[in-house]
Amino acid sequence: MALSKKDRRWRIRRRVRRKIQGTAERPRLSIFRSNKAIYAQIIDDVKGHTLASASLWHLTKEQTLNKELSTKVGKLLAERATEKGVKSVVFDRSGYLYAGNIKALAEGAREGGLEF
Repeated sequence: MALSKKDRRWRIRRRVRRKIQGTAERPRLSIFRSNKAIYAQIIDDVKGHTLASASLWHLTKEQTLNKELSTKVGKLLAERATEKGVKSVVFDRSGYLYAGNIKALAEGAREGGLEF
């Protein structure tokens, strides 16, 4: 029986989360992408706290998702993270392929000063 895209991504996400843990020194950068927006959080898994977050909705309410806006979300997240003293993170793409908007967000976060 073939898995749906949603089930396949869920399995990949669970497999990756067994290996990736965010700590206070190196928190986890987690991404969620919907058809309309992209969301990113920097999470300390030991304490269970979100240290910084950014999404398309923090930038604009009228635009639809594209690579340029994903890059801006990454830069905004990096700016908020550096304010909290976070410089290095573990990248968690949540089962999405590293292409398109996911790649653009990662590159924007790197340009903003995050290391991963």
